[in-house]
Amino acid sequence: MTAAALADEIGIEPTRISDRYTAALALGVVRDGVITGEGPTTRGRVHFSRTLDDADAAWCARILTATAVENLPISRAEAEALFEINAAAAERKDDGRFDDLFAKAVVHHAAAASGLPVPARSVALAPDTAIESWAPTRAVGVDTEVLEWISRQMRGSARPNNHTLMRMVATLIGVATLPLIQLPKVFDLGM
Repeated sequence: MTAAALADEIGIEPTRISDRYTAALALGVVRDGVITGEGPTTRGRVHFSRTLDDADAAWCARILTATAVENLPISRAEAEALFEINAAAAERKDDGRFDDLFAKAVVHHAAAASGLPVPARSVALAPDTAIESWAPTRAVGVDTEVLEWISRQMRGSARPNNHTLMRMVATLIGVATLPLIQLPKVFDLGM
């Protein structure tokens, strides 16, 4: 099912999301709205293409915490959709809400895919929950393949990487695996 077909079929309403697959497709609809400035996620408001605003971040949060997926870990497909949204948004007008959600969702996926315990999405992704309160703080137990995947995603991102996510990845996999061009940014963060 394409993102357009999903939008037509379920209107991307979180109450209509039935599993992690449809959540990932719904995030694709948000991505398309960010890219074009049009579509179901932008109806009733002015939205410029390649801009991510508060409403886009709120759509992502509602999709990721839909009842059907609340107690499931973030899937690889959902995390990939978030990387795509991150790359598509040349301008941000959301006061950092998406970056916070993005970092927490990717780390939630990495920890769960490694067999580590993760809290429910509504807890882990909440704006008032510090990522450090539940995320792994060192690489022990974290699947190397998952960490390599995150590193590849970060290297392939057209947009400068999320500082919270960069800090977590640097902590988990070490500064040596980050692209050399990013090292000054990591050190600027106090790492």
